[in-house]
Amino acid sequence: MTDPSFLDHPPLTQRVNAYDEAHLGLYLRLLVADEEGADWREVVAVLFEIDPVREPQRAKAVHDRHLARARWMTEAGFQHLLQPRLQ
Repeated sequence: MTDPSFLDHPPLTQRVNAYDEAHLGLYLRLLVADEEGADWREVVAVLFEIDPVREPQRAKAVHDRHLARARWMTEAGFQHLLQPRLQ
């Protein structure tokens, strides 16, 4: 598992947030698994340690929401990582 402190709903903000930064590895693993055609049930069991048989709706929602955020990171979010931070 990448990080046991995941939320069922990643925070959806217009900029990269602390949750995104803490879960970049998880996002990358989700993107790779998706690219390779891995079964979402296997992915959610490994990365989130959620049993898709016992909690099918939650498992699917957690997977899909995090994958969507991971895709957002590749389309828009990464640009925010390249900008200087205001402190």
